Amino acid sequence: MTVPGVLSDHCVDKNDVVSPVTVTPERRIIVANQLPLKAHRDGETSKWVFEYDPDALVLQLKSGFGPDVECVYVGSLPADVDASEQEEVSQTLLDKFRCVPTFLSLEIQNKFYHGFCKHYLWPLFHYMLPVTRIHGVRFDRVAWQAYVSANKVFADKVMEVINPDEDYVWIHDYHLMVMPTFLRKRFHRVRVGFFLHSPFPSSEIYRTLPVRDEILRALLNCDLIGFHTFDYARHFLSSCSRMLGLDYKSKRGYIGLEYYGRTVSIKILPVGIHMGQIESEKASGRTAKKVEELKRIYGGKVVILGVDDMDMFKGISLKFLAMGQLLEDYPALRGSVVLVQIVNPARSRGHDIQEVEDETRKVAHEVNRRFGQDGYEPIVFVNGPVSTQDKIAYYAISECVVVNAVRDGMNLVPYKYTVSRQSSPELDTALGVSEAEGRKSVIIVSEFIGCSPSLSGAIRVNPWNIDSVTEAMSLAITMPDNEKRLRHEKHYKYVSSHDVGYWAKSFDQDLERACKEHFHKRVWGVGFGLGFRVVALGLNFRKLSVEHIVSAFKKTNSRLILLDYDGTVMPQASVDKTPSKEVISILNVLSNDPKNVVFIVSGRGKDSLSKWFDSCKNLGLSAEHGWLTRWSGDLDWESCGGLAVDVEWKKVALPVMEHYTEATDGSFIEQKESALVWHHQEADPDFGTWQAKELLDHLESVLANEPVVVKRGQQIVEVNPQGVSKGVVVESLIASMQSKGKPLDFVLCIGDDRSDEDMFEKISSSVVNRGIAEVFACTVGQKPSMAKYYLDDTVDVIKMLHGLEAASTQVPKTTGIGVSFETSF
Repeated sequence: MTVPGVLSDHCVDKNDVVSPVTVTPERRIIVANQLPLKAHRDGETSKWVFEYDPDALVLQLKSGFGPDVECVYVGSLPADVDASEQEEVSQTLLDKFRCVPTFLSLEIQNKFYHGFCKHYLWPLFHYMLPVTRIHGVRFDRVAWQAYVSANKVFADKVMEVINPDEDYVWIHDYHLMVMPTFLRKRFHRVRVGFFLHSPFPSSEIYRTLPVRDEILRALLNCDLIGFHTFDYARHFLSSCSRMLGLDYKSKRGYIGLEYYGRTVSIKILPVGIHMGQIESEKASGRTAKKVEELKRIYGGKVVILGVDDMDMFKGISLKFLAMGQLLEDYPALRGSVVLVQIVNPARSRGHDIQEVEDETRKVAHEVNRRFGQDGYEPIVFVNGPVSTQDKIAYYAISECVVVNAVRDGMNLVPYKYTVSRQSSPELDTALGVSEAEGRKSVIIVSEFIGCSPSLSGAIRVNPWNIDSVTEAMSLAITMPDNEKRLRHEKHYKYVSSHDVGYWAKSFDQDLERACKEHFHKRVWGVGFGLGFRVVALGLNFRKLSVEHIVSAFKKTNSRLILLDYDGTVMPQASVDKTPSKEVISILNVLSNDPKNVVFIVSGRGKDSLSKWFDSCKNLGLSAEHGWLTRWSGDLDWESCGGLAVDVEWKKVALPVMEHYTEATDGSFIEQKESALVWHHQEADPDFGTWQAKELLDHLESVLANEPVVVKRGQQIVEVNPQGVSKGVVVESLIASMQSKGKPLDFVLCIGDDRSDEDMFEKISSSVVNRGIAEVFACTVGQKPSMAKYYLDDTVDVIKMLHGLEAASTQVPKTTGIGVSFETSF
């Protein structure tokens, strides 16, 4: 339909011929640094020839989608295509492979990938700080700008093919962490997920990144963010808490961050392997032939296998040192145990890679020199690239695989090894074993890689502890066959059921769930550059317009204005909480208007409020969340319901709070006439939150039989008398004014935290029960609330109050409304 409205708005003759509806297939736009393609030039025609790369993860994940789901891939090509050929190549790739290439200039590519990604972000995310230039590349603003520029190119390519109302976008890995901002800025309701395949470092490491906020805010423009392990997710959530002040919530098994009205979901699930590909290669005759060849070479020897990229975090030299130590400690193993190390080519270049390679070969040479014999070399290098079939053959003949990385995002080598060791007719024949014997395997895995938690039968080691790795190798060699079979079966059961299809399907389902509220909210964009974000609010939740409220204000004659103090008329961040002359002036004008009753309703004590607002004679004050109320400066304070203050419970609660204050640096206790408040806003964010939860439980336990309520607030734990809240105050004020013949026709209530929600709830019910014509319940900040309106911050509140000030009559109160209700509260 091109006409606005619903179908019933337009007449359709029953005799009209209706054309069949074309159903658009579901699409997933998969974005990664590199397309899942191999490329080379044809020797005869010099034309580019492309084919799918079966080892590419972004191609394999399609197995998790249904047959009706179309995948479109966006990324760079593994080849340098001349500018004159790019248009033709782009069309060919889109038509034949559903691929959209991003052609970056050579300068941008080098600074983006080799500069910022591989030599700055990659080491940092693997816990290596560039303390000196010897230890890495320091932050380079030019390289960062190239990173942002490259991310924008990727985003632009997605915009060329996306249907924003239907398609889902799935972005992969640290190369494209700011891309979500560009997509969200163009399409506010875009459905976008992101999965990080590398580790996410602890907040202490991450906070050293000069552009830390920009990257975090860009990731928060996603609907779903995925991590391999809980540790990586926990570090991300901690960074959001410490640097952006965002707290996460867990509900029904899902973790979410509230970000400007949107819920950003967090997914924790390690990636798997493509079972079909491994099984297919195992059945290949070439693989069986390679197994027979390796069997002849290493016959009679125990083969320990390593398969690693050549980079500084794979711990290859540490593995070699452990092998040397094994042969030193167990002389009987010399000549019978060999470590075969397959080395995949480095993914980047630079002096650091060369240094790692030189050190690795030096250690291997030394071990071979000390323990080698005629026809026996303890450490065998196999330089890559090595085909998948050949790797499977090496896996098949190896009694043990060692993954010794000092830090790695996931590492699928143990998974591939496990499946390759599973019995199959072709490999059983090549190995000379029967299916009845059952297959066995042993995995030695570093504690610091993403696959470690999922391999419960593996021997976990600290790669830095050479003795520990040595003992693990010895255990693997001497372990009884039955034990090896049990461990293998345990691993195979997990790996085969948690393959790449399972991972992709699970992520896709969670992305759909995370996006289901998109069209149930009103959204608009705010902010500039990488600080851009989308604000999402309920359909009935809107910003309070100054013009609208002033218009209602002028038409009414009996008004009640209720204002919270901290966070509403006074910024939370202010150290000096004394109200400004501007605020005092506004409140005096409003409270001196005989048509207005104006109250400050605060959690603060009466002494502070009396002192600060001494010059506002007609201003009403309600202290300690409504425990004490004073209608005007000339009247006395009255307690809620006229009750006397029972503070016996303080003798129990105060020592408990003092204990937590002593144990929590930066916390303090605020003592009020009716309440005790424990503040932790100056404490460490995580520790303060933990201690607040413990204190809440502790106080609820010891005060179970006391007439008090223990509750959490914004960075506080508070103990109040039962039956006292800001909602009770509002109800009493409205009832008092109604009973004295001054029925309200205008109520304005503004607050910013949980305690103010009680006021909003009571005001909402007053609209129904008392028929008040104009009611404005307004929260400060765009967040879920009982209020129907919001203002962005205290600056907006003051602007709005200025509007009411200008509309208010400045007639001095001689017999103010407050006096007439002195005895009614």
